[in-house]
Amino acid sequence: MNQATDLYPAELATSYRMGFTVGEHSAGHMRRILHMFLTRWELVRLSDPATLALTELVANVVRHVPDRRYSVLILREPHGLRVEVADGVPGTLAAKAGGPLDEGGRGSSSWRP
Repeated sequence: MNQATDLYPAELATSYRMGFTVGEHSAGHMRRILHMFLTRWELVRLSDPATLALTELVANVVRHVPDRRYSVLILREPHGLRVEVADGVPGTLAAKAGGPLDEGGRGSSSWRP
């Protein structure tokens, strides 16, 4: 099990980046790490949309990445939050904007309060 700890004061830690291999409980671990940073940054109000996006992005790794390895970036921006998931699969997939009722295709997301 991966464990995240609060190592830095809030003014120093404005991002979190780590590499993982998807396992049975990966999305749950990532949600706990995300919540820890949102709490520390006083951005808990962004928890629901950020958690949903992160869960969807990790699920995409399970569905589409053969070795299931990925890295996650949680970035505190001046006016919000950015959550990214990247894999090591060569090439780039062009994503189109999804509609509000689409079940997938949302890619990365940013939020602003």
